[in-house]
Amino acid sequence: MKPELIIESHVPCVPDALAEHFNVTRLAPEEFTPEAVAGADAMIIRTRTRCDAALLEGSKVSFIATATIGTDHIDLPWCAAQGITVASAPGCNAPAVAQYVYASLLSLFPDGLTGKTIGVVGVGHVGSIVADWGAQLGMRVLTCDPPRAEREADFCHTPLEELVKQADVITFHVPLIRNGEHATYHFADAKMLAAMRSGAVIINSARGQVVDNADLTEAIASGRIKAVIDCWEGEPEISQLLLQLVSIGTPHIAGYSLNGKIRATTMAVNALCGHFGVDFRMNPGIPAGAAATVTPESIIRSYDPMSDTRMLREAAGSPGFGARFERLRNNYDLRPEVE
Repeated sequence: MKPELIIESHVPCVPDALAEHFNVTRLAPEEFTPEAVAGADAMIIRTRTRCDAALLEGSKVSFIATATIGTDHIDLPWCAAQGITVASAPGCNAPAVAQYVYASLLSLFPDGLTGKTIGVVGVGHVGSIVADWGAQLGMRVLTCDPPRAEREADFCHTPLEELVKQADVITFHVPLIRNGEHATYHFADAKMLAAMRSGAVIINSARGQVVDNADLTEAIASGRIKAVIDCWEGEPEISQLLLQLVSIGTPHIAGYSLNGKIRATTMAVNALCGHFGVDFRMNPGIPAGAAATVTPESIIRSYDPMSDTRMLREAAGSPGFGARFERLRNNYDLRPEVE
């Protein structure tokens, strides 16, 4: 008997051949209820599906793959205690997020980025590409990653306080961690924003709650700093005031490249098949990572974030804004990466 598999309806590029090995059901995010998943053996989801006791208690689910980098929508300790294996897709959309960062900066600084200082906070899959491309584009690059600095004696770490004072651009590429020594919840608060250089730009394409959106609203309104925001607190019911104040504001699509989605689905499907001992693997034949070399022209040619900003702002003030935010995100025309 084939295992029962539920796949979130907006996970793209799922191969038809998977149905030879699993009984596949597609559900919209809002259709993931305890009743709907009770008989499932496995699920492939995105960030809009919260996986915890409220959804999964008493179900047959033994495996969850999220076609995303982050896992903060999954109660990992609870899943581990229940014997549920969880797989994610680390690095799948890292090139697309780096593309988003530099396409945004080149929109704000059309004369180029040479000589500007960028502070990269979080230097994992995404941050490493952002740091590399920044150096290629003539920027002075500062990197801040306390956990990595603890692991690697030769990592070039700049304490956050020093980075904030020196950077013309601060970009976050950290997971959402609510507690502990390396907590990132409201990492960028009023104190940090006040310490930024006048005219500096803050970019959040990580997790919405990494930046205190209320404090950010005040900081931008004061005229001291600018912001590029893709990840918001309270999604999809985001602050429409903040949306009007930011220089660039998009509906959580920084990582939405076609290749990024293919990588994510590939990692999820292959982990699923490995878990169930199924003799099937995806091998899409796309680049494994980011372009080795970039230029301002190649980045500008690949993506215009102002187009996505205009579409989101056009939805502002309308009834059901949150639903329109979700539609823009779920129906996004997946873009090519930088070549």
